[in-house]
Amino acid sequence: MTTPDRQSPAPDTSAPESRDRIYRSPAGIVGGVLLLGLVLWLGIDALVSGHGRTPWLALAALILLIPLIMAFTLRPAVYANEERLRIRNPFRVIVLPWSSVASLRSGYSNEVITTSGAKFQIWAVPVSLRARKKAARRQSRAAAEAAQAGKKGRSGSSAAASDAPIRAQSDKIMHDLRELADLHQKSERAQGEPTVRWAYEVMGPAAAGAVVLAILLAVG
Repeated sequence: MTTPDRQSPAPDTSAPESRDRIYRSPAGIVGGVLLLGLVLWLGIDALVSGHGRTPWLALAALILLIPLIMAFTLRPAVYANEERLRIRNPFRVIVLPWSSVASLRSGYSNEVITTSGAKFQIWAVPVSLRARKKAARRQSRAAAEAAQAGKKGRSGSSAAASDAPIRAQSDKIMHDLRELADLHQKSERAQGEPTVRWAYEVMGPAAAGAVVLAILLAVG
């Protein structure tokens, strides 16, 4: 007499989601913290020591300004992994599987172009023309030093260092994102359609503050 074989549970073949690479603007974060501190200091002072309509105007201004400052300075971020590119802009969150990314373009701003032709700006990676010029000068200097070393018959660190191009920080980030796109665009896990979600958690409070402030100013 034979006993039926027990069916072993099917192995979980689903691969875990890869860890995100996160890109943000340090200058934007520092500027946002400083600007928030200034607005809170002025607003709280007006709330405490103001008279008449001043406290109400200060409260409405705080409700309007705080979400906007956070949206344009602290909120922007880029999350990239092997499956998709997620862009958190001031008022939208754009999720782009790598299969939907046609190109990543750098000019006066950094942008991603989808296969359908849609274009989205990447707020978290601002372009610095000054940093680009500085990187270009360093690249020219390194190339000149490598050429001089070659004439003198020397090889080593100077020549090796010139092999890697010197880029501004934002251009390095865009280069990393292009490499991820090229590497994973045809991956089965990177297929799908783009999704765009409006950031109502930012727009709602800002709109409420704007309405209250407009009413108070209109009433006089």
